[in-house]
Amino acid sequence: MAEQQFSAGGVVIRKNEEKIEVLLIKDRFGHWTWPKGHIEDGETPGQAAIREITEETGLRTLCVLQELGRQKYTFQYAGKTIHKTVDIFLVKAVKNEKLVIQGSEIDSGRWLSAEKALELIEYEGSRNILGRGIAVFNEKYKV
Repeated sequence: MAEQQFSAGGVVIRKNEEKIEVLLIKDRFGHWTWPKGHIEDGETPGQAAIREITEETGLRTLCVLQELGRQKYTFQYAGKTIHKTVDIFLVKAVKNEKLVIQGSEIDSGRWLSAEKALELIEYEGSRNILGRGIAVFNEKYKV
């Protein structure tokens, strides 16, 4: 029988002088993506996204700007079929804080130019959401 999992995460962007930078993490499977994780009981997806970003990267001054989309995919893990739904938010890093990477869950994390982030991200559908997040940030929130 298939298992349902619900997660939330965020495309984290900061303005560095006139350019924007995107935070990507390298997950334990060696893929670059954005911070995300399971939604806990009593949390909204937005709350879960902020908690996961903080846990994985150490960033504490974050602001959810808007929802970007939802990804649904299926994978195999430990002999089980997992149906996963991930709510993705556009999140602004308000202050220039030092990254403190949670080594137990992710391999590394870094701030990248928008172009480099789009080049590195690998998961199907994730590049489109990241591109949309960058475009929305530039149009509505860059000021």
